[in-house]
Amino acid sequence: MEKSYVEQRDGGYWIQGTRVSLDPIVYAFKRGMAPESMQRASPLLTLEEIYGAITFYLAHEQEIDAYLKRAEAEFASQARDLNAVAQASNPGLFRRLQKARQARETPRQ
Repeated sequence: MEKSYVEQRDGGYWIQGTRVSLDPIVYAFKRGMAPESMQRASPLLTLEEIYGAITFYLAHEQEIDAYLKRAEAEFASQARDLNAVAQASNPGLFRRLQKARQARETPRQ
């Protein structure tokens, strides 16, 4: 009998029966992190669950990579929107911040 380690819910991928997303495991795996190191960094998961999540990713690599790319684009869009709202609500603060950035980036003579 095959055990399922990943479930799809709420528009994302999660380790079965937990509140832990598949995303950080995939990113750590892509960076070359060992499953044992992942387990030490996330002690809520067993080593078996981490290996199961990696196996799931490898079996669905194109699908998960596309999902992560969409999530990254959505996050960037939301960050731009939030930044625009923040600038509109306090333009004076953002002008001062911009001046401070420019002063810091301008080489001193």
